[in-house]
Amino acid sequence: MSDAPTVSTTPDLHEDGSPERLAIDTIRTLSMDAVQAANSGHPGTPMALAPVGHTIWTKFLRYDPATPDWPNRDRFVLSVGHASMLLYSLIHLAGIEEIDKDGKKSGKLALSLDDLKGFRQLNSKTPGHPEYRHTTGVETTTGPLGAGCSNSVGMAIAERWLAARYNKPGFTLFDHDVYTVAGDGCMMEGVSAEAASLAGHLKLSNLCWVYDSNHISIEGDTALAFDEDVGKRFEAYGWNVIHVNDANDIAALTAAFDTFRATTDKPTFIVVHSIIGWGSPRAGSEKAHGEPLGEENIRLTKQAYGWPEDAKFLVPDGVAEAFKGAMTDRGVPLREAWQANFAKYHDEHPELAAELDDLFASKLPKGWEAALPTFDTDAKGIASRDSGGKVLNALVKQVPWLVGGAADLAPSTKTDIKGAPSFEADNYGGSNFHFGVREHAMGGVVNGMALSYLRAYGSTFFVFTDYMRAPVRLSAIMELGVVWVFTHDSIGVGEDGPTHQPIEHLAMLRATPGLDTIRPGDANEVAYAWKAAMEEGDQPTALVLSRQALPTIDREKYASAEGLMKGGYVLADSENPELILIATGSEVSLAIAAYEKLVEQGIAARVVSLPSWHRYEAQEAAYKESVLPKSVRARIAIEQGGEIGWDRYVGLDGATITMSTFGASAPLAKLQDKYGFTVENVLKVSRALLGKDA
Repeated sequence: MSDAPTVSTTPDLHEDGSPERLAIDTIRTLSMDAVQAANSGHPGTPMALAPVGHTIWTKFLRYDPATPDWPNRDRFVLSVGHASMLLYSLIHLAGIEEIDKDGKKSGKLALSLDDLKGFRQLNSKTPGHPEYRHTTGVETTTGPLGAGCSNSVGMAIAERWLAARYNKPGFTLFDHDVYTVAGDGCMMEGVSAEAASLAGHLKLSNLCWVYDSNHISIEGDTALAFDEDVGKRFEAYGWNVIHVNDANDIAALTAAFDTFRATTDKPTFIVVHSIIGWGSPRAGSEKAHGEPLGEENIRLTKQAYGWPEDAKFLVPDGVAEAFKGAMTDRGVPLREAWQANFAKYHDEHPELAAELDDLFASKLPKGWEAALPTFDTDAKGIASRDSGGKVLNALVKQVPWLVGGAADLAPSTKTDIKGAPSFEADNYGGSNFHFGVREHAMGGVVNGMALSYLRAYGSTFFVFTDYMRAPVRLSAIMELGVVWVFTHDSIGVGEDGPTHQPIEHLAMLRATPGLDTIRPGDANEVAYAWKAAMEEGDQPTALVLSRQALPTIDREKYASAEGLMKGGYVLADSENPELILIATGSEVSLAIAAYEKLVEQGIAARVVSLPSWHRYEAQEAAYKESVLPKSVRARIAIEQGGEIGWDRYVGLDGATITMSTFGASAPLAKLQDKYGFTVENVLKVSRALLGKDA
């Protein structure tokens, strides 16, 4: 056991009839009843952690239930997302008012008692795991364990960055805290370790994690696979570690959170020892974790609580009023003072205030797109990672809240902001973020930054999306306007070999609903790809960029790169084409070279650049027919990635020049010869498809 300070007092929770006990048992019984009604869910953790949730929300959380989008509110993150009924019960008792998807008050409660009764049902506002945008009061989508932990680090980072840029003498616009509740599973997941290490390095004293140590997992006692001293680990990360020996000890919890609020040089980790399913016949057992307790066990539990045994979804008189009152008494004056201060800020700092107005409204500054560079025709060309870096550096001058970094690869992914300082513990105003070799945590942190108003980006080599699939997917589920910059996009990596040559990764990203995956073919397509990404405030974008130089296409001879905005477009064309070459990224220039040869040979051909399937599929049928007419059945897709998905565009009569194996370690030219990415092979496949073999 850690020798970190332990907070322990005589528990006062067990005083029957106390207002705190009544409210806490309300949370417990609502959770039990909802899981039982749904016949699925996780009752045990909400029952155990009801005192923790109640203490944070009624004693500490700076939050106005009537204005849940107040920018300087404290954030509460339930990383242990399967315990969603804890959060839903808190939202209901707080009387949080609903904000619709247009950002307007709907005049309804975020969660009514009927919403709790609809737990886990179709179209309810209480899904099995909390979902951002779906339920007001939910700050992030959680479910994959540890994801909320990494998100909370991003939220804490965002607060520090916003404070550094916008707080001025007499104007403290940002000073909120982030509370995160995590469980044993979160602590086992590697992403929480990555995120905690980063948070400790950055000394994020506005961040508090509450670790529910109940020693129970689905399979049984956590000792089956997990017996480390987690507190010691967090001490090594540079956190302030506190132990609370009993989750029911309100005084000890209060003292622990007071210590957090007083700590100014490091994040705080509170280990709360709890009994899962507290008060029930299944207390302390894995049987209380992931299934309903059963009607008889619920009756016995309510009897132990001194609760009406047959009452379902009971909120005793005065409980909700007292709960909401505790929050509004604290939150409303803070929110009103903040709004009055922000109004004065507009007068004294009009330019910064205008930035914040745009930032809060998810708008871009007027004329921002004028910063987008254009690139002259160049046969030698430039790697799309390099042109991407040039575009990014131009954009940040117009959109200063466009911030991010890489997983220790910024010099290679070209995502560093030239001349800008780094975001570090001694300079929270820096624009270059260093996530370390922590791809999974980087993804979660970037999502958390985006959840706190920033237009955030994260970058790594494309092949390492294997390590960050979960946060990329969650960014799409949450409809966050983040930008994922993935470079070294193909066998073009060359000598690094198959471990670093992505093959199946494009198919994976393209299969993700709501994610715009763009693989631009030259520098001007890169500029439009960034334009597309910036305009998507409620959709993530993955930019897939090359290491090797790509010729900058002659746009006077061929079509404008603006066609990228529609996902796909006719780049080069012959009258009445009999063959269509379709390509993305580095293979676009190959398709053009082959097209020129085909035309010389008297074959009418067309080249279609198709950098974004997502955007192309959103176009009207007439446009898609104009690009890929059904009458032209001879089609060839050319891409240095897997074949999966290309049947949609080449059809049964078409062909692909793609990768069907992993790559190899060799110079790029040798790999292009080996795998058929040459003009000669494109001509060979084209002639065979048209029945014109020599």
